[in-house]
Amino acid sequence: KTKYSKLVFRKSDTVPEELHQMVQEGFLTLQKHDCFFQDLVRIKGKDFVTPVSRILIGNPGCTYKYLNTRLFTVPWPTEGYDINYCSPEIRDACNALIRLNDYLHIEAVKALQGQNLFETKEIKDTTVIDRQKNFATSVTGKGSISKDQSSCCVPEDDYISLKNRTSYNLTLLNYMDPLQMLYLKQEPYFGMGNMAVSWHHDENLVKRSTVAVYSYSCEGSAMEESNEQKLKGRDPAVWHVGLKVAWDIETPGLAIPLHQGDFYLMLDDLNMTHQHCVLAGFSPRFSSTHRVADCSRGTLEYIFGQCELALQNLQTDSDSMALSLKSLETAVVKQVEEIHNEVEFEWLRQFWFQGKRYLKCTDWWLKPIAKLEEFWRKMEIMTSLVLSEVGKEEQIDEQRNETISCFLLVLTERQKLRKEWTAR
Repeated sequence: KTKYSKLVFRKSDTVPEELHQMVQEGFLTLQKHDCFFQDLVRIKGKDFVTPVSRILIGNPGCTYKYLNTRLFTVPWPTEGYDINYCSPEIRDACNALIRLNDYLHIEAVKALQGQNLFETKEIKDTTVIDRQKNFATSVTGKGSISKDQSSCCVPEDDYISLKNRTSYNLTLLNYMDPLQMLYLKQEPYFGMGNMAVSWHHDENLVKRSTVAVYSYSCEGSAMEESNEQKLKGRDPAVWHVGLKVAWDIETPGLAIPLHQGDFYLMLDDLNMTHQHCVLAGFSPRFSSTHRVADCSRGTLEYIFGQCELALQNLQTDSDSMALSLKSLETAVVKQVEEIHNEVEFEWLRQFWFQGKRYLKCTDWWLKPIAKLEEFWRKMEIMTSLVLSEVGKEEQIDEQRNETISCFLLVLTERQKLRKEWTAR
């Protein structure tokens, strides 16, 4: 109660049976279609393949970046978006996950209020509560609180904050079969046993947002808990989530057993003040980790906006159709070239580096990526136009030197990153 009060744990029997069934079938469908992938991530300049296989599902056009690797969402069914899935089964699986997302959103709102992390005593959240009751009926896919019906009971700032910190925009699904792993690290501080995922904070999240994790371990009869409960510490057959206070190994760590269909919430700033790890059991396990990803620089809308900003400096002569730059001001050139790098290294190379695998689920990303490539080609032309302009004699030396030195910095960075990505 004193050190882990913002962790909320719920047993599987608190979740509607029908929701369990949909979600668990969804996991197995995605696995059957080979939609879980190990990621190549970069830690301290070295590349590692993750022991856990993952897939990101969420709002169309959203991405999630961790350990220098950008994952692109397989979009869940969302009103107003035309999403072509590779099979109806995959569509159903994505739909099950948005239903789970809605359910966990409501649970997080209730938990935050229950902990008085918000002053309000009640929230008449009729739209979402109703949807939870009949989640078997159709869903809009927006998973949000209807403002007019709830703001009457909740101070405006609290209402916005509550919504922003619990409206999950994506879920990172994980799968691991520990028996397929030749080697698992031992938990180093408390003797908790085999770790599937080492101690960490989840990154790239909206500040003080809740993380919700639904766990599904494939416990068969052979995999029931080992009867040697005389063992000191945790039962090694059962999956656990481990928690510790960040940068503190004096305070005892916590290991909570996770059975089929259990879920837990990390409320408020718990993800920042504490670290968590996942302790492997004996059976294969899926989890769905719902997050409010900080998408300020991670959506298609954002990067298309950046491209349009950059291309404002390109003009076409109406007679000769020749391309030229409107301005050679240092600040303008620098901004365009930085956007050029962002498109190439944060989006195109990240996508093609391991993005073809998404085609097992949907071709949704192909059109926007092709559009980004078009923008990138134009920016390549803009780079060569800057080069030819600064090469001209009539440039004023001082301005020219300033342009060249800032231009050179961005080009050097581009060259370095191209080498790095080629090596990856």
